[in-house]
Amino acid sequence: MRKAHLLVAVAAGLALVLGLLYLTVIGRSPVQVDSGPRLVMGTFSRVVAIARSERTAHACIKAAFELQDRVESLMSYHREDSELSQVNLHAAQGPVPVNPMTFEVLRQAIHFSEVSQGTFDVTVGPLVDLWRAAGQANELPSEEALAEVRRKVGFEKLVLDDKAMTVRFAEAGMKIDLGGIAKGYAVDKAVEAMKKRGALGGMVDLGGNIRCFGRAPRGQEKWRIGLQDPNVAPGDLTASRYLLVLEIADASVATSGDYRRFALVKGRRQSHILDTHSGRSAAKLVSDTIIAPNATSADALSTAVNILGPDAGLALIERLPGIEAILIPAGHETSLIYSSGARAYVRK
Repeated sequence: MRKAHLLVAVAAGLALVLGLLYLTVIGRSPVQVDSGPRLVMGTFSRVVAIARSERTAHACIKAAFELQDRVESLMSYHREDSELSQVNLHAAQGPVPVNPMTFEVLRQAIHFSEVSQGTFDVTVGPLVDLWRAAGQANELPSEEALAEVRRKVGFEKLVLDDKAMTVRFAEAGMKIDLGGIAKGYAVDKAVEAMKKRGALGGMVDLGGNIRCFGRAPRGQEKWRIGLQDPNVAPGDLTASRYLLVLEIADASVATSGDYRRFALVKGRRQSHILDTHSGRSAAKLVSDTIIAPNATSADALSTAVNILGPDAGLALIERLPGIEAILIPAGHETSLIYSSGARAYVRK
């Protein structure tokens, strides 16, 4: 009998201790950890994690950067050791096996090419090389050179084998550049990794490709994202003048434009965003901001809309459910055009 009483007392004591621990954990306010800027994929990345403990938050941040680094190792256009560089070297000779993540991005790239009627096109690589050389030589490419390069461009010439997970080029001289979609994809994969490691909320910003999820920072109902004023000098990276602030929850924002990344050729500014139909740089919008459920969609569509311009770009967005846009036309740096549901995201 005495032994039975002892066991009951021990069990009661253990239950009391566990109960107190549970109440302590539940009652503890989540912590927020900010990684600060780090250089990833040729741009700056920042990760904010909200979690039950600093240890968990730091683990989430670590996982997010590991995923971004992994995507860069697979999909960098400029790294000779990347998987994409191997595809660009050998896919004209025959099918090249690729990592499932690379294949997934290529499959999504073709989807957005079809949605935008070829305006978004990751086979833009030969044009990228041509205009890079033009910038270095300060000489505009000839019409003949543009025509020759455009012959090597076209998403319909990209052959994917879903079963074998291979990539093949139908035309010699083709090159894939995933600069218009890979960063968004890296953000989405980083968010997945953070959720798996226990993040209650967070934000991943990779070169202006932003996704927020879950619990917002303390004192806020939603995450706040500033829309950069394009009149800020391109070299002033510390400038924080915003045209407006967006409030989002479980969504992504991506901005494309020529006010940060461009080259001067013969005194004229050439955007890094290239129109594969004309062979020339996009020039109809100073910037466009896309709000979408995920960063991959926002990244790809921001590129397409920047090329299409205000009328065709807005028409594309209005056809897509769950997507909104804010456009700044060329020559009107403070004149904003909103898609039908975009104003709902603007902080009052």
